[in-house]
Amino acid sequence: MNNDAFYLRRMTELHGRPAKVLAITSGKGGVGKTNISANLAICLAASRQKVLLIDADLSLGNLDVIMNINSNYNISHTISGRMSIKDVIHIGPEGLEIIFGGSGLDKLADINEFQQQRLLWELSKIKHDKDIILIDTAAGISRSVVRFCLTADHVLVITTPEATAMTDAYSMIKVLVKNRFAGQISVVVNMAKTTKEGKRTYRQIANVARQFLYTQVYEAGVLLRDERLTSAVQIRKPVVLSYPKSTIASSLMALAAKLGNGPAAESSDDKLFRKVANWIF
Repeated sequence: MNNDAFYLRRMTELHGRPAKVLAITSGKGGVGKTNISANLAICLAASRQKVLLIDADLSLGNLDVIMNINSNYNISHTISGRMSIKDVIHIGPEGLEIIFGGSGLDKLADINEFQQQRLLWELSKIKHDKDIILIDTAAGISRSVVRFCLTADHVLVITTPEATAMTDAYSMIKVLVKNRFAGQISVVVNMAKTTKEGKRTYRQIANVARQFLYTQVYEAGVLLRDERLTSAVQIRKPVVLSYPKSTIASSLMALAAKLGNGPAAESSDDKLFRKVANWIF
């Protein structure tokens, strides 16, 4: 058994009922990956699941900005051995547990194998009371990004209909296949003008992956471009909380219900997640 497989097992085994580990990644920046990660995590936590969201961007993490939470400590403190994983967890909306990434820490942009294993070992200590662990990776296909993805049961690749984003998303899928990733790979098409455009984008990526990589890539969903997402970022409040009745919020809620293998429960805040599981999927 190689090191990645060993630490994957240590991270996810849960007395016969493993926590689901979902890595959210992209081949390039600017496709909305971290926004999607934050909102999905809030939706899953609102469904009464115990959710841990990890910002695994070790040098340019900005999840704290999106969540509007001031963090004096982050994942770098655990990687360096200065603090345990439990000591760097913040509590966010709906009881969501969050570990923030580093900021301006170039030396952590590509951590070494020992540091990666230390982090995964620390995560294995707290996985026993979690239902879902979401890992928001950095953009690109660096070694640390790939290693985080390989610890997951399911990798969600975020893209947009732009040609460069599609090419980079395919590159990420190719790297995962090359590294013999055994889990499920799915694509979310973000910022689509229409559902038709989004589905066409997914099919193009899936067809190329089937033809040249001999692998199946699943369709997770299509998120349409919505100016209210931009407004939510400006006020530093996730869109599912700031505009819960918007189309983008409904789409994110439905995606969360699909990924969580169950309908989202009503939130105590504005009945946020009422009857969303069947809206889109």
